[in-house]
Amino acid sequence: MTQTPSFEDLLALIEERSAALGEAVAGTPDPDVPVPGCPDWSLRQLVEHLTEVQHFWSVAVTAGPGAEPPADSAPPARLTEATGALVAALRKSGPDTGCWAWWEPSAAPRTAAAVARHQVHEAAVHAFDAQLAVGGPQPVPAAVAIDGIAEFIAVTHGSSGAWPHPAARVGLHTAEGPSWVLELGHRGARPVDNGATTDAALHAPASDLLLALYARLPGESLRVEGDRALLRRFLDWPSLD
Repeated sequence: MTQTPSFEDLLALIEERSAALGEAVAGTPDPDVPVPGCPDWSLRQLVEHLTEVQHFWSVAVTAGPGAEPPADSAPPARLTEATGALVAALRKSGPDTGCWAWWEPSAAPRTAAAVARHQVHEAAVHAFDAQLAVGGPQPVPAAVAIDGIAEFIAVTHGSSGAWPHPAARVGLHTAEGPSWVLELGHRGARPVDNGATTDAALHAPASDLLLALYARLPGESLRVEGDRALLRRFLDWPSLD
């Protein structure tokens, strides 16, 4: 069982991981360098994307619950401004305030705390993208990555509908200790007891495992047990395009 960081810690991590992205960008003379993890984007476009995302969620949290996403508005020009506005909106709303979120099909809550948690991992993965683009990739901090794996299972897998292949079980095992066993079937990806037998498993440091789930690292770079074809299908599902 993993422990999600406290709400205040999540806010601090949004700032920390966003700053890590900013530091990578500030360290390169070419903002138009391509981003390997987002092949259609330059580094400049990656920063613009995260700025827009953080602005959107600051508006969504402020708007409160709703059946539709809030109307968009012009984002600020700088990522630091968007990060500050997001953290301020989250802190003002408080962790338990409801808001619209795209992961309604999952069992994950639609609250400011859930948005904060998701935005930590959005910023963490894109910070890695920026670091890789400029030639200095750093692992996602282990505690962030471990929670990111749990959040990915709950939100992304939880929103993706039925597993479109024969039923199977996959194990995800971090070098730091936490592990998950997922039963893949008509109910999607459902965590089951960690002692359950699996058809295939991935073993890696938490950062590598998180980045593989986000299609930033190839599954072949992790230690694999069992059915490799199953693991390829698993990492290709859901599509993050």
